Amino acid sequence: MDAENYRFVDGLWAHNFLLEDILRSAFSYKPRPDDVFVATYPKCGTTWTQYLILSILKKGDPPKTSMDFMLASPFLELMGAEAAEKMARPGVLKIHLPFNKAPYSEHAKYICVARNPYDVCVSFYYHTKGFTPKSVKDVSFAAFHEMFISGKLSWGDYFDHLLSWYEQRDRPNVLFLTYEEAKKDTARWALKIADFLGAEYGEDLHKQPGLLHKVLGACSLENMRCVFNDSMPNVIQDLLNLPPAKALKSVEAYRKLNLPPEMHESEGFVRKGIVGDWRAHFTPDQITKTKAWIEEKTKGTDVMQLWSDIDLP
Repeated sequence: MDAENYRFVDGLWAHNFLLEDILRSAFSYKPRPDDVFVATYPKCGTTWTQYLILSILKKGDPPKTSMDFMLASPFLELMGAEAAEKMARPGVLKIHLPFNKAPYSEHAKYICVARNPYDVCVSFYYHTKGFTPKSVKDVSFAAFHEMFISGKLSWGDYFDHLLSWYEQRDRPNVLFLTYEEAKKDTARWALKIADFLGAEYGEDLHKQPGLLHKVLGACSLENMRCVFNDSMPNVIQDLLNLPPAKALKSVEAYRKLNLPPEMHESEGFVRKGIVGDWRAHFTPDQITKTKAWIEEKTKGTDVMQLWSDIDLP
């Protein structure tokens, strides 16, 4: 993996692709009272949650293209505070920032989704590989696993991030969920989120089974692959090609980036979406190293009880 292309930006590990000025605008964004944030570590069901929220807000009719999705649910660290300020409302903002770097207000709402560290590592590996230049020869899972447990990758250490939000879970404006519970009972998960968004959204979904069915259908893995997998690799170019009425000054800086012509093959932005894929990837030695890392990072917390029922090592 291209470990040399990561650096600290104001105490946050980030790839060179994430531009310092845009990151700092994300750190300093002042939330509005009607802001809803999806706050996750990467590959914890972020896009699924965003798309579900938009489906609820839009009565089962979420964006049909990845670019419409990006404008309705801007990624703050990629697009900057300007995108949040221009976002059509109601909408939802995406952040991967730990709590100490997140734009927080007690008047905004935050939906946090956590996923077990083994599956996050595997999913983040495939995501990172697809954005790694072909000039980098070692793109093995073993190489990424070492980066993952060292915390020297974009958005930093998994547990530093997870615990920062886990400690906020009892705040009235924070809804803390797990990816695994969402996969187990997606309808219940959707209703929880709708209730949290506001009484009018919760009541609609509770009283209208047809609307709930429509929302869940829009967020199916098959539908999301159709919306995202072909176009997400070109998202920066698409942002730069927006018409003047929608254009973002903040993303103009990406024109100066010398992006490599070829990246390693990706399995798609929306991949398997399953629980337990780690079993097909981790060696016994990697499991041992991961268990030691988990034990060290979670001393004095009960956070791993989130996954007490899914047979982790």
